[in-house]
Amino acid sequence: MTAIAAQAQRLLGQRRPRRSFFESFTTLITVCAALAVVLSSVSICDGHWLLAEDHLFGLWYFCTNANQTGPHCLRDLSQARVPGLATGMVLARSVGSLAVVVAIFGLELLMVSQVCEDLHSRRKWALGSTLLLISFFLSLAGLLSFVVLLRCHATLIGFTLMLWCQFAASFLFFLNAISGLHINSITRPWGQLRKF
Repeated sequence: MTAIAAQAQRLLGQRRPRRSFFESFTTLITVCAALAVVLSSVSICDGHWLLAEDHLFGLWYFCTNANQTGPHCLRDLSQARVPGLATGMVLARSVGSLAVVVAIFGLELLMVSQVCEDLHSRRKWALGSTLLLISFFLSLAGLLSFVVLLRCHATLIGFTLMLWCQFAASFLFFLNAISGLHINSITRPWGQLRKF
């Protein structure tokens, strides 16, 4: 081996190994899951999801805007004169909040499985993806219960940005969960599937 070839070999040996496609894709899944958690938590905390004429319906408040003095908001949702709204909103906000909590635990497992690669990192990844899928179903249930409760007042234009954020978060939960489970099934050798 010549001196030039030895130097070239030494320089090539110092380069960082390139990340595989699947490693880059898992990072993208984790980042999108984090974005979904942020969108969903902001949407749940704000909670104003529907604007119908002079009423603003939300998970936590009911507001009226009858005059130019500004909105008058009430925590007592029974004053909205919508049957079952007070008890239905308890279900909608509880399920939506639980979806955020489950998604946070799923996101944590996704990040831990990437940082600490050990024997159980694939199980952590699969469990985190499964928790994201559960949070998709929970957030969708909260979203649908809100829309069903206020179906008489709901119009496509009346939905606020916060409802669309929750919808986007639900969609991202689903995409990230399915992608994570699919990546896990592709990268896992066939002989280890039965052991999981």
